[in-house]
Amino acid sequence: MTTPWTDQLAPSLDDFARLAEEAFAGLPDLFRQAAGEVVIRIDDFADEETLRDLEIEDPFELTGLYSGVHIGERDAMGPAPEPSRVFLYRRPILDEWCERGDVGLAEIIAHVLIHEIGHHLGLDDDQIHAIEDDDD
Repeated sequence: MTTPWTDQLAPSLDDFARLAEEAFAGLPDLFRQAAGEVVIRIDDFADEETLRDLEIEDPFELTGLYSGVHIGERDAMGPAPEPSRVFLYRRPILDEWCERGDVGLAEIIAHVLIHEIGHHLGLDDDQIHAIEDDDD
């Protein structure tokens, strides 16, 4: 007997926030401490201005984004920078989860979160991918 999916709902923004908080709490202490007071925000999609600035036409192509001055570029004596924020985009993440079908939603959310915190720490995409490859 198959389970009907007629009573299932897509995870909400609040569900995503809970999964992101759990993923952050599960990170090694040193990584969490290095991330500091980064704010995690969940939206359905990136806004039009962000997509335009990044020259992304399809909003489903962007699963996450780091916004702020990374730790290595902060000036301790200068004005306080804007709060560092990690954006996780619910609909593109759900789309990736459905397309892949081989990994849990919490794992994808954790992956995107870690990737964007890597940018907060001053790592570029190549460095983050190298670390991920070493971890496999």
